[in-house]
Amino acid sequence: MNDTTRPELPDHLSIDPRNAAYNAAVFQHDIGIKFNGKERFDVEEYCVSEGWIKVPAGKTLDRKGRALLIKLKGQVEAFYK
Repeated sequence: MNDTTRPELPDHLSIDPRNAAYNAAVFQHDIGIKFNGKERFDVEEYCVSEGWIKVPAGKTLDRKGRALLIKLKGQVEAFYK
């Protein structure tokens, strides 16, 4: 795929379609997230400008059966693979 056909990565993105930060066009390409210099594969949501990611807290579920997320703060970098 050409780099020109890829949409620009947003500042805030979520993998949950119910979230306002969800963007289906971006997920048609492979995305990578670096957090504090290391690539993470379990990121559910991120915000580059505020410097945080949300990741699942183990196997813990909320009352609706979705993974319970924790927010980690640090340097965030999003990129296409």
